[in-house]
Amino acid sequence: MKTLIKNGQIIKKGNQCIPAAIWIEDEKIKGIGSDFSDIAFDQVIDAQGQLITPGLVDVHVHFREPGFEYKETIETGSHAAARGGFTTVCAMPNLDPVPDTPEKLKQVYQKIQTDAVVNVLQYAPITENLRSEVLTDAAAMKEAGAFALTNDGVGVQTAGTMYLAMQAAAENGLALVAHTEDDSLLFGGVMHAGQRAEELGLPGILSITEASQIARDVLLAEATGAHYHVCHVSTKESVRVIRDAKKAGIHVTAEVAPHHLLLVDEDIPADEGFWKMNPPLRGKEDRQALIEGLLDGTIDCIATDHAPHGLEEKSQSFLKAPFGIVGSEYAFQLLYTHFVKTERFTLQQLVDWMTAKPADVFGLDAGRLIVGAPADLAIFDLDTAYAVDPKNFLSKGVNTPFGGWSLYGDTSYTFVNGTIVWQKGGR
Repeated sequence: MKTLIKNGQIIKKGNQCIPAAIWIEDEKIKGIGSDFSDIAFDQVIDAQGQLITPGLVDVHVHFREPGFEYKETIETGSHAAARGGFTTVCAMPNLDPVPDTPEKLKQVYQKIQTDAVVNVLQYAPITENLRSEVLTDAAAMKEAGAFALTNDGVGVQTAGTMYLAMQAAAENGLALVAHTEDDSLLFGGVMHAGQRAEELGLPGILSITEASQIARDVLLAEATGAHYHVCHVSTKESVRVIRDAKKAGIHVTAEVAPHHLLLVDEDIPADEGFWKMNPPLRGKEDRQALIEGLLDGTIDCIATDHAPHGLEEKSQSFLKAPFGIVGSEYAFQLLYTHFVKTERFTLQQLVDWMTAKPADVFGLDAGRLIVGAPADLAIFDLDTAYAVDPKNFLSKGVNTPFGGWSLYGDTSYTFVNGTIVWQKGGR
């Protein structure tokens, strides 16, 4: 089938938007131009002057299936991703059962194949059952389709285990993706250790809990030659360590989540579980360091850490609620509204951090709006405001502190391999 997206705008170098039409055929981008009037198309989509981008790429989501389907499923999570303009997402392995054997991983991929509406790449765990010291078989996991290795949600506690894991990852051409958290430094913390935690009477999480493991791991990455990727960086100390490691030529990359760029611990209004996330919201200096880290290339890309939970379990105190907020359906919109419209980021920077940059970090065939690329596209309405309403989420999770926020950049269409998987006003 031949599809034409007409009357759109695309970003060219220099942050300028120019009029463009996109010709899609055989699941690929066949042409990018201004006029294809001499060609007969089976389907014509009028973009009405809106922005056309490559489909967004999110290297950090939680789809909760199998084991926690009341929180999210592959079906609902992928629809939520499509609603946000994402066409490729990478799903974490903190599931039940944990996909720590090739057979279990293949079972997850079978469900992805039948239920997902976007491209879903599945992580395999570093260790058996996430919390053990026994490594999974990296070679077998790669053969079964593992995108990369991670124990997200759990820091690898011993240097010896991490060293051996990095050796195995390097030998098999897999990235090792780390949730960095030293359990011995947690001391029961549930939010950032700062004045706001003292005011709320809640135990704090030290910044060094995260940064100390990164400092250990970058040296292990140097010793093993592994590609070491840091999840959801949140502290100024972490940014400093990663920056120094990159200057030393160590193969380290990093991501930051939208909520850490926008919010700080002082924004937490009360002891309400919707504001509980891991890493926690940090201080103003941390947020500024994250922004500077993105701008100078220390941090490579933006990832949502979409983490849905049940409403009842999140509607509790910080002491009892699980960590995590949802983010797939409004991540681009949050950042466009609060950083591009305020001229702190350019539109091209934001789109690159959410498309080409994560694709480059992991060598994915995604994130490019060029002839011959997969026809994974998103169309965004940059001019019309809308309100974030969790009641309208496609995700099962409504656990967000951003409810009611007014945003620009709502997703009008999302295409995967040339097929519409999200359309505003429909689905």
